[in-house]
Amino acid sequence: MKKIMAVSSVVFALGLAGCQTGGTGMGTKETVGTLGGAVAGGLLGSQIGGGTGKLVATGVGTLLGAYLGNQLGSSLDRADQTYATQAEQRAYSAPIGQPITWNNPQSGNSGTVVPVRDGTMANGSYCREFQTTIVVGGKSERAMGTACRQPDGSWKIVQ
Repeated sequence: MKKIMAVSSVVFALGLAGCQTGGTGMGTKETVGTLGGAVAGGLLGSQIGGGTGKLVATGVGTLLGAYLGNQLGSSLDRADQTYATQAEQRAYSAPIGQPITWNNPQSGNSGTVVPVRDGTMANGSYCREFQTTIVVGGKSERAMGTACRQPDGSWKIVQ
């Protein structure tokens, strides 16, 4: 579960981080999305199969992750990121299973954050597992992630 959570969180976090700046050509958000997606896809692909099959799965995962990360990074804007972050913040205290949705009427992009379970990590931190769905241009992407409450009360994506 930890490896899948780590990959999903990286995809989500880097995809959103890539939304911070725009530009022409392949700007920062596309670059961050592409690189983050490639890393996450490669990590996920490396968990499949063995021997030559594992190498193929890693390569395919890297390419697919890079493509999806690029598309996500080029499609979300600052307003989308703000809406998604606000939904994420509300999900930290929402009941398990309650979907927290966001929608940017200007871009048409939307998403949902659902807390799916909570618990305590080995270090005593209270954590929650989330399922995140982002809809960009009518296409839906899902990710799973875990966030833990920090000593100062803030939340940090850890896996």
